[in-house]
Amino acid sequence: MNKKKIAFGVSAFALAATVAGAGLAAADPSGAPTYRQLSGVGSDTTQDVMNGMAAAITVGGQRVIGSYDSTGSANITTKDPANGNCTMARPNGSGAGRSALLTSLQAGNGCLDFARSSSLNLAAAAPGLTYVPFAVDGVTYAITPGSAIPRKLSLTDLKAIYHCDPNYVGSGPNYAMTVYLPQAGSGTRSFWESQMGITDADVVAGIYPCIKDKKGTTPVQEHDGRLLDDKSIVPFSIAQYQSQSSQTIADLRGRAILGTVDGTAPTVLNSGFGVKRDVYNVIPTNKVATAPWSTVFVGANSEICKQTSVINTYGFAASPNCGDTTKQTP
Repeated sequence: MNKKKIAFGVSAFALAATVAGAGLAAADPSGAPTYRQLSGVGSDTTQDVMNGMAAAITVGGQRVIGSYDSTGSANITTKDPANGNCTMARPNGSGAGRSALLTSLQAGNGCLDFARSSSLNLAAAAPGLTYVPFAVDGVTYAITPGSAIPRKLSLTDLKAIYHCDPNYVGSGPNYAMTVYLPQAGSGTRSFWESQMGITDADVVAGIYPCIKDKKGTTPVQEHDGRLLDDKSIVPFSIAQYQSQSSQTIADLRGRAILGTVDGTAPTVLNSGFGVKRDVYNVIPTNKVATAPWSTVFVGANSEICKQTSVINTYGFAASPNCGDTTKQTP
């Protein structure tokens, strides 16, 4: 596809509302029991659907999943303090969730039992981890209704934007377009970088100077459209957008609207969208055959895989590989 220049006026645009969920309450486990057998942290993208799973799934009449949101109070306590100290800083994002799970497993303290992840990371881990898919999400770009950025772009166009091609974004230091990525450690950030053909190392090193992961000094929280103004663009989970739109979860869209990629509009059940991904629960490989991990996460007949209506309610499509355990770290 031929490159097309995206034109902007030279005047400054008004900034959108405050970024990244400041002051929002976290939907951490509520109701009995206070502390659950399976405590998990991590991805912002899947925190709400896993909260739905936590409410829907019982084993022996007891809720077993304790899923802690990526933002909220500074600290969380995942297990009964009478049995040890499981108070920790709240992990924000897939990478932070994986790291926190590994820290807990290496310490053998039982504080964390799984992690939520919206990207696949099969880098070596000790002990080994298994990424168990359960749903499919589409990812597209978000802009504002008044944006000069077209509502329909090709994947080629998006790659040019995220490579800071001056035909698209203008030239520094005053770029015509503000190109956002979510905060470091975000699974959506990692996934979007892979789709754009860029590496996080190069982003961090400033190879793509038009890309920002902060608005001012505040990290960009994924799936929060309130940071957008009329000259900015950010990746956005379709499932998150749809469930925010339906008021299933807190609506943080602000003025954000979703863009069409390669002629395919974002839809509620997005397994047919071109830019899509499996989303995962990460469990210790040595627990794959052990209850309650095996009961809840593993196999097509696992408790999570039975919850198609919960998956759909939160804007995801059920994964055809739900419960698969072949994706393991070395």
